[in-house]
Formats: sequence, structure tokens, C-alpha cells
Amino acid sequence: MGTYLSTPKTEKFSEDGENDRVRYGLSSMQGWRTTMEDAHAAYPDLDASTSFFGVYDGHGGKVVAKFCAKYLHQQVLKNEAYAAGDIGTSVQKAFFRMDEMMRGQRGWRELAVLGDKINKFTGMIEGLIWSPRGSDGNDQADDWAFEEGPHSDFTGPTSGSTACVAILRNKQLFVANAGDSRCVISRKGQAYNLSRDHKPDLELEKERILKAGGFIHAGRVNGSLNLARAIGDMEFKQNKFLPAEKQIVTACPDINTVELCDDDEFIVLACDGIWDCMSSQQVVDFVHEQLLSESKLSAVCERALDRCLAPSTAGGEGCDNMTMIVVQFKKPKQSTESEGGQSSSAEEAAGSDSNGSDSKADESESK
Repeated sequence: MGTYLSTPKTEKFSEDGENDRVRYGLSSMQGWRTTMEDAHAAYPDLDASTSFFGVYDGHGGKVVAKFCAKYLHQQVLKNEAYAAGDIGTSVQKAFFRMDEMMRGQRGWRELAVLGDKINKFTGMIEGLIWSPRGSDGNDQADDWAFEEGPHSDFTGPTSGSTACVAILRNKQLFVANAGDSRCVISRKGQAYNLSRDHKPDLELEKERILKAGGFIHAGRVNGSLNLARAIGDMEFKQNKFLPAEKQIVTACPDINTVELCDDDEFIVLACDGIWDCMSSQQVVDFVHEQLLSESKLSAVCERALDRCLAPSTAGGEGCDNMTMIVVQFKKPKQSTESEGGQSSSAEEAAGSDSNGSDSKADESESK
């Protein structure tokens, strides 16, 4: 469950931004937890026609969530499928790529730099000694050079992170999720889940866990992790005879594609620190209510965090780190598209709650 502070840290990191397609606001707060292990990414202009937003909820430490916030969107851009217009494949491969990049000397060093002060110093020193010349100069994610060094056999972090990302291109919205962070869309005030919380007791998850040699005890994988999918958590990904998507815990995301229509108002991406306290519909209702008197989206998020914060740690709910992003769709000045066909296809995708049929194959302390 993690340990708690005697009084919550209610200082918030908030941000707003917009372009001609969207406007967004976000806020994050440590709350009652002793450390902040959530991370996020907001790139309204990932490229000329694409926006990217993500929330990453770490467990067992902050480094995997911070790693995802730093690199996952870069890997989406870099994948050749992205250049071909196949965003679903590029984002799926980016999730798996996070696990690959966190292994070995380079992975250890990058995670160390994102960690606490002692590890950060050690990682920087090892970078000076072991990294290939010039690799830090341009620090491009597509130049993930192999490094020799004292941690060459590092199998990856035992800590992990959820990842829930939304990518908007033109009238298409792609949502990829691994873990129990969530993306919800508001359509005419109605909430539709665009992701599914990957808990171990879901039939599909349970089947994979058991086939891979794991077990579920008290709703937790091998009695410890209350997520069935996550980035990191390498101790659950050690079966050399199984591909990445069939390991006890997998980074494989469910991917949901939605054709947006004029009825679509906004999406909310948030970590479970929010969803443990409010249902999807309650969050959508809350945002709508706040927008009547508040135009700044980060302020709306801040109020949601305050609403979810527990008065004490007695109950458990409302005591987690909290991160929330609201992305509002801007209406084109001239909209002549018919809504009928688009609305039905989008509602079908949204209502399906993403069963993973599109899949081929992230700071909170311990969950």
C-alpha cells in the first residue's frame, strides 16, 4: 500500500496549452504519498497534424514512469509505421520498446539519471565513462547505442508503470493503454471509457498469467502486483520461451480507435488516484460543471484533485498521487461533415471499452 505523510503535499504542477485543434490543461499532485511517482506528457504538436497526451503511474519507484514520459512519444514518432500513417502499430511497438530500452548498461544509466540524487550522480559519471562518444550530444531516442559497462547484464527495472496515451490526428483518436490509468471521452455529456483497467482477475488477463506460469492471490499477480499489464516490472517477464505479449505481466497495450464527431467534447486522461475516487461519469459531470464558471482547464483539473484528496489516510481512497489531463476538441469553423455515420462508429468504439482486438502482439508508490 505504501507509506503516507502526516499531512498531504497539496502543491500542484499545472500546465495549459493549445493549438488550432485542441486546448488542454493538466495538473498533478503528490498528496498523502511519501513520494511522487506519477508522470505525464503533453505534446499538442507532436507533428504538424498530431497531438499526444499521456499519463504514467509508477509503482515501486518513479523512474519507469519518468522514463516513459521522456521517451515513449519519441518512439511513436520514430517507428516506421508512424511514417506510413499506421499510428496503432507505432504506439504498440513504442510500449514494447520501453522495456527493451530499459535493459543493459544504457538502460541502467538512463534510469539512474531519472532516480534519486545518489543514483543520478552515479548515472551521470557512468555516462561520462561508458557512453559512446557523441551519443549524449544529440541524445536522440532513435540512437539508442549499445554500451559496455558494469551494468551490461542489467535485465531491467523491478519497478514499473502504467501507460495510458491518447493520440489525435485529424478526426481520429487513438487510445493505447496498459494498466489501470484510464481515458474517458465525453460525448454530449455522456462518459464512454476508451480504455479498460487491466486488473489480474479479468478473464483474459487471468488466462495469460496462468499460462505463463504465474498465479493470482488476493487479486494480485504472484501475490504482489495488482496490475496485469505494465511497462517495466521485469521480474514478471522472464520466461524465455514466450514472446513479450504472453508474459505474466505484459506491456502490450489495448488500442482503441475512435472517429470523432461534433458531439465529442473532451477527453480525460487520469491515473487511478482519480478513478478510485470518482467514476468516469462523475468526472465528466464534474468537468462540465466546472467549465460553466472556469475556462482554464488546468484549474478544472486542480479542483478535481482537491475534490478527490482524502481528509485523512484512514480510508485509503483519495490518498494516492493524482494526475489528470483534460483535452478539449476545438470545433472547425466550417463543419459540413455528416455526423450520423461517424457518431455511430465512434460510439461503438467508445462503448466497446477496448477489448484488445486491435492489439497484435507511463508517479504512485506500490499499488
